Amino acid sequence: MQITDIKIRKFFDEGPMKAVVSVTFDDCLAVHDIKVIYARDRYFIVMPSRKNPDGTYRDIVHPINAEFRAKLENAVIDAYHVQRVAAEHDEAEAAENAVII
Repeated sequence: MQITDIKIRKFFDEGPMKAVVSVTFDDCLAVHDIKVIYARDRYFIVMPSRKNPDGTYRDIVHPINAEFRAKLENAVIDAYHVQRVAAEHDEAEAAENAVII
């Protein structure tokens, strides 16, 4: 299974959650609401989950083995960094080009 697209849906500046991401596999399956978290001096991902009646959370979808989890996590975090830098560049460029009246 190949990762064919990664879209950062939303960035967050405050708190440990840094982004919400959608990942497409083999151009035929999309997984939405993967979260990029920064905590304990490292980035990691949290798969989409739902809250059970007892207050615990259960993943809706998740990697079955450590090898694929590492591949997915690395790809998502790399895409987060690339797209975050691009978004910051676009914001800075827009600010430079703003016309003050």
